[in-house]
Amino acid sequence: MIDFKSHLEHIIPAEIEGSVTQSLGITMIANGFPVPVGSLAEIRIPNGGSVLAEVIGFKNESTILFPLGRQEGVRPGCRVRLARTLRWLRVGDALLGRVLDAQGHVIDGKSQPLLNHRVLFEQPPPHPCDRPRIQEPLPTGVKAIDGLLTCGKGQRLGIFAAAGVGKSVLLGMMARYTAADVIVIGLIGERGREVNDFIERDLGPEGLKKSVVVVATSSEPAILRVQAAYAASAIAEYFRDQGKDVLLLMDSLTRFALAQREIGLAAGEPPTTRGYPPSTFALLPRLVERAGRTPQGSITAFYTVLVEGNDPDEPVADAVRGLLDGHIWLSRSLANRGHYPAIDVLESLSRLMPDIVDPRHYQSALQIRDIMGVYREHEDLITIGAYRRGSHPKVDVSIQIRDAINNFLRQNVEHRAEFNESKDSVIKLGDQINDALRAATTSQHAGKEATGRQVMAGNPATRSGS
Repeated sequence: MIDFKSHLEHIIPAEIEGSVTQSLGITMIANGFPVPVGSLAEIRIPNGGSVLAEVIGFKNESTILFPLGRQEGVRPGCRVRLARTLRWLRVGDALLGRVLDAQGHVIDGKSQPLLNHRVLFEQPPPHPCDRPRIQEPLPTGVKAIDGLLTCGKGQRLGIFAAAGVGKSVLLGMMARYTAADVIVIGLIGERGREVNDFIERDLGPEGLKKSVVVVATSSEPAILRVQAAYAASAIAEYFRDQGKDVLLLMDSLTRFALAQREIGLAAGEPPTTRGYPPSTFALLPRLVERAGRTPQGSITAFYTVLVEGNDPDEPVADAVRGLLDGHIWLSRSLANRGHYPAIDVLESLSRLMPDIVDPRHYQSALQIRDIMGVYREHEDLITIGAYRRGSHPKVDVSIQIRDAINNFLRQNVEHRAEFNESKDSVIKLGDQINDALRAATTSQHAGKEATGRQVMAGNPATRSGS
């Protein structure tokens, strides 16, 4: 909640007005309007209407405004009035089960809820010295994640994927099956058709009843798409401060970055890496650092990242990977084979898994990854029939155990996997790998000894010497 005393100094106790002098692309220029960056302004239109706009910068005596709506009717000389210097939204438990826009207004056709608390859209991250260590797992209900990429309460992970490989379905599964108390979902820059698809099909009534969904579609101004990400984070922070374990799902961080690129370029920033201005890479850590664990509660966050052309070194993907505590890679080749969720375990990593699971669980997960890696290294030889069984014990075991691993990694959308079930399955697979390796190694040694005896028996010099 807002500590109003600490923000009194930011309040301007006077009405400030200016006038529109220029329209520059998607921005407006106002003169005689010296207000802080981030303030909300109201542009009055002669027909009696008005357009809200956010102050995104200034140059000399001019203030740059980014409208939050359509600009029709705005002309030179229109009066601009300061509406608010602090941006906040109303929050409360009544938000659960509701769908909001970027400004916190309900858009699901139901009545406006009674909300008694306020939070700022933009808040500083928790102080690093006040963050407790993450030592407890947060079950997601997805076997591949809980078993091999275990996520901790307060951890932040990225889901990296190209379009159409099942990231929305995966997010829906986590929202329905997670052990978190509250789920906050930010749909940033989504196509309008996909919003109801996600809410009704992927999330479903079971997931929605303990969720808050914040929506800003691709047709809305860039400033609202950025604000929707802030709103989702602020709502998650409110529930965390109430002592809840919150799961924050944001789809997608890439569209947040694209929206900020649009704003930054409109404000006159120079384009740098692939057209992104410096402000984009400055805002990314400010956003993701807001998630995490505090003494009151936790925000466990999954941010989706759209990877253009399956390029893991795309600027946003590269920057985000270094900011988060792990990443989950969704593979198109797995999706094309009907393997869902299409998680490529070998390309994925949970940096905190060693700290939050017991040693046997972790060692079993490492053994599974090792065997999967061995199979991938020799997959071409195995596929064309060039590999000869018995040549290498680990390769033999990888072929033998591959179907069991794939069966574990596949999961029906309607199936909820309990955490202990996933953990036991991983340990069982680890034991199977150990047993198979011992048998394969023993068989290989026995084969070598038999071959040696045959060679000695067939060598005349050896027989005469004996």
